[in-house]
Amino acid sequence: MTMSFLADLQRLVELQSPSEDLDACRSVIALANEIATERLGKPAKIFDENGRPVFWWGAENPSIVILTHLDTVWPIDSYLPLWKVDGDKISGPGIFDMKTGFLQALYAIKEIPEAANKVALIATTDEELGSKTSRDLIKRVSASAEAVLVTEASLDGKVKVGRKGTSMYSIKLIGRAAHAGLEPEKGINASIEIARIVTALAALENNELGTSVVPTTLHSGTTTNTVPAVATLDVDSRSFTMAEMERVQSAIRAMTPLHPEARIEVSGGINRPPLELTATEDLYNRLESVAKSIGFSPIGSASVGGASDGNFAAAAGAKVLDGLGAVGDGAHAPHEHILASTIPARISLLSAFIKDLM
Repeated sequence: MTMSFLADLQRLVELQSPSEDLDACRSVIALANEIATERLGKPAKIFDENGRPVFWWGAENPSIVILTHLDTVWPIDSYLPLWKVDGDKISGPGIFDMKTGFLQALYAIKEIPEAANKVALIATTDEELGSKTSRDLIKRVSASAEAVLVTEASLDGKVKVGRKGTSMYSIKLIGRAAHAGLEPEKGINASIEIARIVTALAALENNELGTSVVPTTLHSGTTTNTVPAVATLDVDSRSFTMAEMERVQSAIRAMTPLHPEARIEVSGGINRPPLELTATEDLYNRLESVAKSIGFSPIGSASVGGASDGNFAAAAGAKVLDGLGAVGDGAHAPHEHILASTIPARISLLSAFIKDLM
């Protein structure tokens, strides 16, 4: 591995870029452009999409799109030290998810002189927030692409051929307040009503299909001697298929309170559609063929619960392959790290794959 790669990676990682810090995100995109100019001999196009910065290097109408993001989940100085080398492990905020993946893609492109004619490397800054500002851009560019490659972190080196879609709901139960000691019968207890909803949500899960419906944050009541008038519940639901996500959504929106005078309000819905095997099978088979042709062992594949921008690309009808990025562990966790020795092979594999697709 070249010293230049590690030097560039250290610069990217030490420039902290939590999603919520817009100035920090603008700074990391500017740094990424500096690196692209130095290594590729051509600057990226930097622009705002719905108020957030985007990095776009390469073709204006690409047949091959490489999706990355440079925002992280780590608030400023919440992960220290910012750069630590311990043998083969290198740790730092966002190094695994997914600054190494961005840089591996850039270095893979560096090995393909004609890449700018057909390939676009795109880095957004709101992926960890659900890609609310960039999802339409991702869908637009993916819809006309022949292949969308996502250099999110791998799973022990395996690429990701399936990702659960994500849904987020907020359920508000409106009852009626009353004195808890003097006349509780005159109230409508929102806590009791929301508890029934929690039980009903648990019954929507389907373990065989990998469908989860998880009640998360719950708030109810105002004082200890008052029948709670309002309760709110947040729900995180995920599944590998759109049919399952739509089943859960219909069931949640159809829920009713037991008390005839209570009211229920549901907001939210499907955030990221799933990345299904039908969108990834062709590219995965092609990757394994390329790996074999350059003397690599089989790469392997996995389906995972977390979502990525590859979900949006698949929803736009694109052929997608995810998890082409770093080898390591600890996304969003205190032990986040990469294995430095794996970087050259991952760059070579990605470069060969892009050449084959071109």
